[in-house]
Amino acid sequence: MAIDPLAIGVCSWSLQVTSVPELKRLTDRLGVDVVQIACGDPHHAAWAEGDTMPKAALAAGFRLTGTMLGFPGEDYTTPKTIEHSGGFGNPATRPERLERFKWALDRTRELGLSDMMLHAGFLPEPGHPDRKPFLDTLGKVSQLGKEKNITISFETGQESADLLRRTLDDLKCSNLKINFDPANMILYDMGDPIRAVEILGPDIRSVHVKDAIRTKVPGTWGAEVPLGQGQVNIKKFVDTLKKVGYRGPLCIEREVGNQEQRVADIAHGIRVLKDCLA
Repeated sequence: MAIDPLAIGVCSWSLQVTSVPELKRLTDRLGVDVVQIACGDPHHAAWAEGDTMPKAALAAGFRLTGTMLGFPGEDYTTPKTIEHSGGFGNPATRPERLERFKWALDRTRELGLSDMMLHAGFLPEPGHPDRKPFLDTLGKVSQLGKEKNITISFETGQESADLLRRTLDDLKCSNLKINFDPANMILYDMGDPIRAVEILGPDIRSVHVKDAIRTKVPGTWGAEVPLGQGQVNIKKFVDTLKKVGYRGPLCIEREVGNQEQRVADIAHGIRVLKDCLA
C-alpha cells in the first residue's frame, strides 16, 4: 500500500509490543497504520511470532516504511558504553554482526520492503587508524544490501552532521542513506539538528520524530521528552525537511516511560505533527 508524503507513523518498538496483534491494537487506538517495524532483537522487540512475524505483519494491513535492526550486546547505559558496543564500531564483533545483518536483510525482503535502518556505530574521524577498516565494513554492508535490492539508512546521533556527510561522500555507495533523528543529535550533544537537515538533506531517506533536551554534564545523556517540549523545534524541523525535499513518512519514536505513558506521548506527538503540517 502506498504511503502519502509526510504521512504520520510510529516506530513499533516505541510501543513495547511483543506480538503483531498487540501492535495492531495500539496503532488502531492511535489512529495510525504507518509503521516502521523492528526486525526483532533485544532492543527493538522480540516477536512472539518468531519466523512467522512477516506473514502476520503483512496480514495485519500495516503500511510499512521499512525495518529497524539492533544488535545483541548494544549497551545504551551511557554514551561511552554505546560507543564501545554500538553497531559495527567494535572490530571484534563485526563478523557476527554482519551475519545478523544478512538475517535482517532476508527478513526485510520477507516483509516486502526495500529499506532497513540501523545504527552504524560511532564513525571514526578522518586520520583515525580504524577509519579505513570501519568504512570497508560499511562498504560490505552496502554490497550485501545491493544484492537484496535494499537501501540501508544509518541513524543520526553518534557523530556530527559534517562527519556523516564526509563519510557518505567517501563511501560513494548509492544505497547508503540516512535515517534522521533530530533528538539523537541533542541526546549525544552532536550539534544543531536543523543545520544537520540542511547538510544531509539529499540523503535523508527516513525520519524518526523525537524531541530532547541537551545535557549540561558532558559524557551523560540528554533527556528525551514528548514532542514540542524539547530543543528540536519540531515545527522548524518539519519545515526544514520540506525545504530540502524530504517527502517520506514521519515516524514518531518514544523510548522513555512505560507502555501507557508512551502511547499517551505518541498520541500527543501525533497532534503536534498534525498542527505542524496544517
